Formats: sequence, C-alpha cells, structure tokens
Amino acid sequence: MNQVFDFFFGQYSEYSNLDISLEIIAVFFGIASVFFAWLNKVWVYPTGIISTAIYVYLLLKWSLLGDMMINGYYFIMSIYGWYIWTRKIDETHVTPISRTTSEEKIIQVVIFVSTLIFVYIVYISFDKWNDWTAYVDTLTTAIFFVGMWLMARRKIENWIFWIIGDIISVPLYFYKGFTFTSFQYLLFTIMAIFGYLAWKKSLDKKIAIA
Repeated sequence: MNQVFDFFFGQYSEYSNLDISLEIIAVFFGIASVFFAWLNKVWVYPTGIISTAIYVYLLLKWSLLGDMMINGYYFIMSIYGWYIWTRKIDETHVTPISRTTSEEKIIQVVIFVSTLIFVYIVYISFDKWNDWTAYVDTLTTAIFFVGMWLMARRKIENWIFWIIGDIISVPLYFYKGFTFTSFQYLLFTIMAIFGYLAWKKSLDKKIAIA
C-alpha cells in the first residue's frame, strides 16, 4: 500500500505544505470551472480566474514556463470570456452557443502557429529546450490557447481542443510529478466529453426550433 502511495504522491515530500494546499485549491476551482462550462454557466470564469491565478504562481515557482503561460493566458481570456458570455446581443439574449465560422477557423490556425513559435522562443531564451517535455508542453500550450479562445467566443468546437489537450496532459503532469493536477486533467477529459455532448444537444435543439 505504501509503495502505491509513494508512486503517486512521493514527489510531494519535497514540496511545502503551502504549495500542496495551493495546488489542491487550484484543482478544486479548476474542476468547478469545467463543471460550470459543461452546464454553460458564466460561473466558469470567476472560478477559472481563481484556479489560474494560483497556477501562475505555482508554475512560475516550479519553472514550468509553458504551463505558466497557459494559465496566464487563461486568466486574461477568462476576463474576456466573462464579458462575451454576459454581453447582450439584444434586449433579452446573451451570446449563444454556435459553431465556428470560416474566418474564425483561420484565426484558430493563426493562434495555434503563433503560440508554437512564441513558446519555442521563450523556452530557448530561458535555456529550457532540453527535455522531451518541452516539445509536448509547447504543443499542449498551442492546443489550449485555441480552446480557450473558442470557449470565450462560446464556440462548441472548444471542447474538441480541450479533450485532445487534456488527454495529452494526464501523463505529462504525472511525469512532471504533479499527481493532483494529473488526476484533474483525467477528470477534465471526462467532463469535456460530456460538455461537448451537452452543448451539441443544446445547439441541435436551437437549430431544430429555428
């Protein structure tokens, strides 16, 4: 039993109680944020802001630059998304769930490629491009940047990017020694699948009524 515990949580013996507590709090609010996104509730953003703010601090402290930039970007996009989700398009309706347009698909590609280049430059500048995790970290950063932008725009395709990025992140964070965060991304994957199905059902219903 002790061997199993050490396998999953042994790395935390080197962390302070404060850092462990902060990671658990960030995980809690991160899960809450995805849950509210699944339900299409604007509370996705205030809970997400708390989680990402904590992760920015922890990841900067742990020198995980790509992960830190993801969460810094999440923090900024959460403010933007909060505005978009509550902005009224007429007297009674706010921005609805929709599919991406051709123009938005081009923007997706631009965000993805730009992020890859930017994160690569950051890693090179800080002499961190020295492990295979840097390659994966750069890829997941680009995937999540697109996913967050799409979520802020309330586009159903955001869930596809979350699912792909979450699946990659489960073993990545476990390898890095962040078991709680790895479990969080496993749960995120499951919730993202259900989130996509819920949004698709809502969108299909709206199209049928129209």
